[in-house]
Amino acid sequence: MARSIQPVCRVCRREGLKLYLKGERCFTDKCAVDRRNYAPGQHGHFRGKLSDYGVRLREKQKVKNIYGMLEQQFTNYALHAQRLKGVTGVNLLLLLESRLDNIVFKMGFTTSRQQARQLVRHGHILVNGHKVNIPSYLVAVGDTVELKEKSRKIPVIKHSMETIDARGGIPRWLEVNREQFKGVVADLPKREELSMPIQEQLIVEFYSR
Repeated sequence: MARSIQPVCRVCRREGLKLYLKGERCFTDKCAVDRRNYAPGQHGHFRGKLSDYGVRLREKQKVKNIYGMLEQQFTNYALHAQRLKGVTGVNLLLLLESRLDNIVFKMGFTTSRQQARQLVRHGHILVNGHKVNIPSYLVAVGDTVELKEKSRKIPVIKHSMETIDARGGIPRWLEVNREQFKGVVADLPKREELSMPIQEQLIVEFYSR
């Protein structure tokens, strides 16, 4: 499976805001954005003014990095969103939020999406009672996502479930039974419930140029 291996703290510094790619570390004073709030590299202190194209490119790169995808994967989602009925930008965000690795992360089983991808790839996750090891699997409303019984004793997972409230809690559209390590996708998120500072219209414009 192809994956990005770039240092994630440099990604956040390049965007100039926390993308919460490092799990719990992002909530401590060790966060690289808090300690060095400028772009990485020799000339990081001197951010030049971006062109219109640059603004749209950076927004696309930011969202791609938030969800941990490669270029072609993200392009496929953008093209898929254009073919769906409704607002293209919102369609794109709903597709990204419906990925299995994102659902596992939002349910509190892991402290980051990167951890969630690993959990899924290693076969720890069941969807409607069946093992699914594809992080990009799109979960539908009504689907049940749970940890395999043997996986519930993993210390990292237990710690993540115990500390989810300190990281913002579980979204309204997910119903999670913490004792059984099981959750249900009760609804799709509304646009205003997606708290990350994303301007999806800029991404639509980037792919429409």
